[in-house]
Amino acid sequence: MTPEPDRAAYAEAVARVLDLIAKGGATDQALTKAVLARTLKLEATRDIDAFALWRSLKADPAAVRFLTPIGAGPDGAPRRLVGATPELLASRRGDRVASHPLAGSARRSPDIGEDEAAAQRLLASDKDRREHALVVEAILDIMAPLCRDLSAPGEPALMSTRTLWHLGTRIEGRLRNPDDVTAIELAALLHPTPAVGGSPRQPALEVIREMEAHGRGFYAGPVGWTNADGDGDWYLALRCAEISGRTLRAFAGAGIVAGSDPQAEADETSAKLLAILRALGIDEAGQPQSEAA
Repeated sequence: MTPEPDRAAYAEAVARVLDLIAKGGATDQALTKAVLARTLKLEATRDIDAFALWRSLKADPAAVRFLTPIGAGPDGAPRRLVGATPELLASRRGDRVASHPLAGSARRSPDIGEDEAAAQRLLASDKDRREHALVVEAILDIMAPLCRDLSAPGEPALMSTRTLWHLGTRIEGRLRNPDDVTAIELAALLHPTPAVGGSPRQPALEVIREMEAHGRGFYAGPVGWTNADGDGDWYLALRCAEISGRTLRAFAGAGIVAGSDPQAEADETSAKLLAILRALGIDEAGQPQSEAA
């Protein structure tokens, strides 16, 4: 198992992003958030069964599982992207559209009291609520011109997967002209939201390209379906891994805003990697891990 980068280097990158945010000033293009990702590269002694991993991911009922081919790898072996994502990017049914962004996370605990305390700390966290608000505002700004009705709760709600608590906001609307916007077109307009890129979009993407040690590939991109009527569901490819032959690369990222702590953000990526690692039966050091860990 090879981290790219390791936790220490990732924390250093977070510190550099925080410095950029602090020096940004008050212009419209001043960086306010950037999502930095890191990966774990696993080399196995035999080909990795993407379908077996996909089946193992069914243990998290709060997530939507996916497994999709993404072309051949450098060695000619077929590549597949497999994961279990909790985040809806865009949905359309007729004139009704929705998005359910998540931003702001806390690791869950097997202890019921600790788990509830972690959830309440997240809900009360100024840093996480600011991070979440940037995502919701960006999505509302993009969807508003397309919709005759558009609504979102004034406060985020707690959502949970097996490994993490999240802040989430369900956004719903009705299109002005449904024939003009399919589900995939809405997804293309929204992507990348500040939940996976940053804010403002272009400065954040430039920081990501400069600071991430390994290219994202299809990680954090839209995965889903659209039918002939333009209806469909598109999710963000999170809690996922790319598999090619004997190689697996797992991805995780964290949103960096003013007030972020580099070590806490590294911890968040470790918690997000657990979704794939638990399904493989190992921990971040590559050691066997019990299901209850």
